[in-house]
Amino acid sequence: MGYLSLLRVPYVVRLLLGSLVGRLPSAMAAVAIPLALRENGAGYAFVGVAAGAFAVAAAVGGPVLGRMVDRVGQTRVLLPAALAAAAGFAAVAVAPGNPYAVLTGAVLAGAATPPLEPCLRVLWPNLVGPELLGSAYALDAAAQELIFIGGPLVVAGAVALASPVAALWAGAALGVAGVLFVVTAPPSRDWRAPFRSTDWLGPLRSRALLLLLAGLTGAGVAIGTLNVLVVSYAEEHRVFGGAPALLALNALGAMIGALLYGTMRPAARPARRVPPLAAGLAGGYALLCLLPAPPLMACLMIVTGLFLAPLLTVTFALIGQLAPRGTVTEAFAWLVTLITSGTALGSAAAGFVLEHASAPWAAACGAAGAAAGALLLFAGRHRLATGRDDATAGDVPETGGTPAAGDVPENRNA
Repeated sequence: MGYLSLLRVPYVVRLLLGSLVGRLPSAMAAVAIPLALRENGAGYAFVGVAAGAFAVAAAVGGPVLGRMVDRVGQTRVLLPAALAAAAGFAAVAVAPGNPYAVLTGAVLAGAATPPLEPCLRVLWPNLVGPELLGSAYALDAAAQELIFIGGPLVVAGAVALASPVAALWAGAALGVAGVLFVVTAPPSRDWRAPFRSTDWLGPLRSRALLLLLAGLTGAGVAIGTLNVLVVSYAEEHRVFGGAPALLALNALGAMIGALLYGTMRPAARPARRVPPLAAGLAGGYALLCLLPAPPLMACLMIVTGLFLAPLLTVTFALIGQLAPRGTVTEAFAWLVTLITSGTALGSAAAGFVLEHASAPWAAACGAAGAAAGALLLFAGRHRLATGRDDATAGDVPETGGTPAAGDVPENRNA
């Protein structure tokens, strides 16, 4: 009944759907930009540079926009960012054969990607209350998988009906539409952080939060390894639907894990739940080294996803507790940035190992990344449990704000 009660809360469905629609362009860009460039004769080297420019710009821009949200609110950041990102997609769509226009557009679209993901997560605590907060984070983590399934499907539909350039225009339109749906909702429009941080490090001054983010980077490495590994596996084995089908099964496993976890009420605090969930994720990725026959590999794809979304669900709650006051949105943005960076590192490592060694060794890269993250989180579990001691300096109270996750002065410990 937790999810039914959650969906009945005013604005929950609207904010969740708006966030999902507005985040689709990020998943679409990874496919749409390369397809549009290839259709116009670009070589693979330039395609890789353009796709990489988008990803790096998004990783850099996310924390910057998150800090701006913490300072001035969501509406005044999300809407201009959505329009700027749409202009970036439009630049690539208008001149896909012009390298300068493509790189400028890719960087602009990436850097201005609206931080809808962190913005939604800072709204949950005040929107649903503590009794439904766990279910809200779990539903958020499960819905996130729909983006990585739906984004490529939208691109496929646009290509089938028109062209890859049409997919870029669709991404621009969906980004603006999703943001408008969110920022016109009162919870987003009225949100203000009740404190203003004056420390230039922002959330990164919290050593406990840094530890948590570093541990989650290992999960990103595992994800990046899997993205490349399934391509190699599908080339060596007859797999129905190929690599996309395997990744879809992984996303399905993550959705199942999140939804099941959201129905539980664990007694342990979030800080105590993170290490075992990270260990479960590492165990699932270690099994990938076996590279079994396709039927077992399909099951293994579900297993590798089962622990990811619950780990993210607990991480969302813990970030809200560990982030210094007035920096919560930026803290969530850093989570996205570091997981994305880990994914890029894992993809590069897997590609290099596949080129010079074998698929089992490439799978071992993902297992090693996840295991390193789990070991780091296990070693620092005590700091995670008492991590707010270094997170409060430099906060300046503001007036007229609505408390955000982790910004409630009365509850400072995990």
